[in-house]
Amino acid sequence: MSLHPAPIGEIPPETVRIARAAFPRGTVVTRLRDEFGDLYGDEDFRPFYSSRGQPGLAPWRLALVTVFQFLEHLSDRQAADAVRARIDWKYALGLELADPGFHFSVLTEFRARLVAGKAEHLLLDRMPECFKARGLVKARGKQRTDSTHVLAAVHDLHLLELVAETLRATLDDLAAVVPDWLRKTARPIWFERYARRVEDYRLPKSQEQREALALEIGADGFLLLDALDEAEAPLAAREVHMVQTLRDVWRVHYARDNGRPRWRSGKELPPVGERLQSPYDPEMHYSTKRQMEWSGYKVHVTETCDDDAAHLITHVKTCPAMQPDMASTADIHEHLATKELLPSEHFVDSGYVDAELLVSSQRDHGLVLQGPVRGVASWQRLAGQGYEQRHFAIDWENKRVTCPQGKTSVTWREGRDETGSPRLRAVFSRTECRACSARALCTTAKDTRRAVYFHPRPEYEALNEARARMEDAAWQKRYRIRAGVEGTLSQGVRAFGMRQSRYIGLAKTALQQFCVATSMNALRAVNWLDGQPRARTRVTRFASLAHAA
Repeated sequence: MSLHPAPIGEIPPETVRIARAAFPRGTVVTRLRDEFGDLYGDEDFRPFYSSRGQPGLAPWRLALVTVFQFLEHLSDRQAADAVRARIDWKYALGLELADPGFHFSVLTEFRARLVAGKAEHLLLDRMPECFKARGLVKARGKQRTDSTHVLAAVHDLHLLELVAETLRATLDDLAAVVPDWLRKTARPIWFERYARRVEDYRLPKSQEQREALALEIGADGFLLLDALDEAEAPLAAREVHMVQTLRDVWRVHYARDNGRPRWRSGKELPPVGERLQSPYDPEMHYSTKRQMEWSGYKVHVTETCDDDAAHLITHVKTCPAMQPDMASTADIHEHLATKELLPSEHFVDSGYVDAELLVSSQRDHGLVLQGPVRGVASWQRLAGQGYEQRHFAIDWENKRVTCPQGKTSVTWREGRDETGSPRLRAVFSRTECRACSARALCTTAKDTRRAVYFHPRPEYEALNEARARMEDAAWQKRYRIRAGVEGTLSQGVRAFGMRQSRYIGLAKTALQQFCVATSMNALRAVNWLDGQPRARTRVTRFASLAHAA
């Protein structure tokens, strides 16, 4: 389809008359059209449409339908029905009352264009521009960020189920591409063993039988891979996507000893967060957070939190489940800077903060990263006695460190830790440490001398400053504002299905999260303009008695 711009224009008079009569106070979708009539334009989507071919539906309308769809938690079919039948939707979309609408598959195609063009963020990014014009969003205010887990759309499989279903899915895809070759290659038992999905079978109950079945599946997989590697194997067979998935799964879970398959032990496997959990969604991973375990993804939500303005989402980032929160902090700042929406203060929890980020946030973006920092897990801290790093005085100009007993270090070396971050190392004299009466409080090292590791000066001072402000009652009171983002995540989960992916793959899941955030912004902006107060944290009647007392 090609893009033939359709101007937003005016709403047909008959549609206006009927909508006003039916909804005198308006609905969220009609209020959104009244307040932000030019929220999207066809020019925003021009790169994703051809200039030739059959004219397509107006992209700005499809964008709005997508927002309304997630706003009301509708399927594609239900959203298409709403376009045909609902007066408030026709008003918001500027359609005649008799407009027949479109087939629901058009919405799937529209989302596919955004994913293919790597423009999943477009629906959300366009919205703050309109909000800024109305004064609903401002740069250099306060913002806060937190994350929540997202469950994948496919089942998490047990290891035995994983290898069996991966091989079955590979055979199924090969049967569609090279049926004649596969008929000659497949063993007769395969047609019985892999004819149905693995969840339709009852796996053996005993451990011995399961291990035997795992080895049989491994042998079948190696036999197929060997056949695919032969010169006479069809090129089309090697190019089947699931074949590569089969190779990856077999490389992780099987080894070959003298030509025979061997099920790898737990010690040989990579971390569980880096393994494949399902052949149908290779980007889904397993992760844990406190007592929570899940397979899927993680989404970071950033919103404004100034007291005198609407609390609107400015950025959403969907990432692999096992990725630590602090790996996203710098990326969030970069995207906010691109959209000219950087805050002056960014409130986060300890998972988003480290020494380097405290310095780079201020240096590169002029913002203060407000969040607690984690303590150092040393044996002295755990024992509640002894000399920790904070007890040593650092002379930065002369590059030496003085211990609590007044002794100075003899070496000062620059290096990097296991993550590649710069670290400094000061080592004391073996002779002085051996003779020190407080040696037991300082080190348990066999060579009887102390070495102190610490960050370069900017990171070291930023870290100490952050630790000091954590004890400040005034800062603790200001930091309470971060807790409000929990309510945003709760709204996204309970009212918009944020925690359950509708789609397979990271890109499509990210698109869903952008659509959810856009719909939440639409609702919040309308409520703010209508003067509706923000919801407060719910308290049970019994708990309220304590506050009343």
